[in-house]
Amino acid sequence: MTDAVRLVRSSRLSSVAEYAYASAVSLRADRLIFAAGACPLDAEGNTVAPGDFAGQARQVMDNLETALAEAGAELTDVLKTTVYVASANQADLVSAWEVVRDRFGKHDAPSTLLGVAALGYDDQLVEVEAVAAV
Repeated sequence: MTDAVRLVRSSRLSSVAEYAYASAVSLRADRLIFAAGACPLDAEGNTVAPGDFAGQARQVMDNLETALAEAGAELTDVLKTTVYVASANQADLVSAWEVVRDRFGKHDAPSTLLGVAALGYDDQLVEVEAVAAV
């Protein structure tokens, strides 16, 4: 993690959340990076793991890491994520979230997890967008 990113926790808020409640970016940061929603597509543009929330989340995180690297950032530079899951079933959301959470490891940047009606590609179940600072 660069010195630009500081994760903020509060002893006055529940510790149940598996992420920091806020993040702060230093004015010393050279760049903010806004990553488009990473999708579960392979290099040929095919949707990976149809019907598998966790499998798609793994591909999404691979693609997010690649996009961030191309922009000169890493997961530890992420300030916030939004995780979209095409399901109204909480267990499906949790299945995708656990993959995202585990990939970030100790860098538990603030995140929003949403169940949505549909996503943009055929058979797509998961998408993750991110903001990073370097």
